[in-house]
Amino acid sequence: MTKNSHCCGPGYASPKDAMEGEAEKILYTVAIYAETGIEEPDYLAVIDVDPLSPTYSQVIYRLSMPYIGDELHHFGWNACSSCYGDESKSRRFLVIPGIRSSRVYIIDTQKKRAPKIHKVIEPEEIIVKTNLSAPHTVHCLADGNIMISMLGNREGNGPGGFLLLDENFEIAGHWEQKTDTMRFNYDFWYQPSHNVMVSSEWGAPKTFYSGFDLKDVAAGKYGKQLHFWDWAKRQIIQTIDLGEEGMIPLEVRFHHNPLSTHGFVGAALSGNIWHWNKSNGYWDVAKIIDIPPVEIEGWEIPVPSLITDILLSMDDRFIYLSNWLHGDIRQYDISLPTQPKLTGQVWWGGLLKKGSTVKGRQSAAGPQMLQLSLDGKRLYVTDSLLSVWDNQFYGDLKQTGSTLLQIDCDTHKGGLQINKNFLVDFSQEPNGPSRAHEMRYPGGDCTSDIWI
Repeated sequence: MTKNSHCCGPGYASPKDAMEGEAEKILYTVAIYAETGIEEPDYLAVIDVDPLSPTYSQVIYRLSMPYIGDELHHFGWNACSSCYGDESKSRRFLVIPGIRSSRVYIIDTQKKRAPKIHKVIEPEEIIVKTNLSAPHTVHCLADGNIMISMLGNREGNGPGGFLLLDENFEIAGHWEQKTDTMRFNYDFWYQPSHNVMVSSEWGAPKTFYSGFDLKDVAAGKYGKQLHFWDWAKRQIIQTIDLGEEGMIPLEVRFHHNPLSTHGFVGAALSGNIWHWNKSNGYWDVAKIIDIPPVEIEGWEIPVPSLITDILLSMDDRFIYLSNWLHGDIRQYDISLPTQPKLTGQVWWGGLLKKGSTVKGRQSAAGPQMLQLSLDGKRLYVTDSLLSVWDNQFYGDLKQTGSTLLQIDCDTHKGGLQINKNFLVDFSQEPNGPSRAHEMRYPGGDCTSDIWI
């Protein structure tokens, strides 16, 4: 850890300081029973990821939620590096929404290995005060507020909006002034140095809750737009339609360098990565990676790779992506952001049946959520996307439960190698097989920390 890593508020003074920070020893992930046939509440799992520990690669604690059927999904912190200069702030509380219930849990991690529920924000309160539902991405803001992308209204229709919670986890209302050209909502990332936020589009909850149907794509029920916002005015200033080659743009990532205007988005259904940058006062977007669909016997159409997650290393040198249907995880060198070079690829599960085996176990799904260590040397991977989509594309996941994989990353020459000594197997959980989704570390990570 660098001398100045934690001298002020939460997080780190810079991405460089973060890379020199302490290695992760525990990892949090959500484990889900929604739509599995097991009538138990979802839970927060605490994983030991310290290779010197006797409980390495094991679940060491489980915090069950009080309700059944929440479908915990994405989650984030109450404070991160955007609050670094504020000594009154601390990275202590996890904000964990249920995408299906629209309930939001505030989890106290003061005891990192034994977190507890601090507060529950009920969906009725959110709906009455904001007419929003289906919470997704959580980001802490520099002013101490917490912002959550909401994918629908009380009826499950788009476009949704952005929910603000104050420092006491009280509902503060909408962040956005108006939604203008938004048809749907999904992920977002802000870059205050350039007074900008970017958001992406999935679909309305009433569409994706019932599973994936190609007819819904043809009917325009899934997104294909990126929205660039004036951060201060909270208004959309530019919308870019990615067209038929940019269907369902999901995860958005700016460079960690707060002075950069480079960023990336993965278009899931189209199987490609798009790059954006600001030029002459406007945002330009161009496709830079294309992963062709593959013919598979028994499928009506060539099967897309389905890029469901992307992330950038803290030094902005590498981009990682997961192809949930094909089954591979890729590493590209993006030192030149518009000229990516494939430097690493491994297989885990997937419909192409190329997946590896670790400790006698294979994934019954495909690689999905990603989380990278601060130093960029360890990549963690889970395999559940969304309960009904899991059931549709990978029905066996109900019986087998998820896996949590660790991949060693070569940060010098590039390259990926599966760590055969690490595997978290969710098939033997106390209440039955569960499915794992997003991951976080107590010390911050590559998808929650933003610098201003």
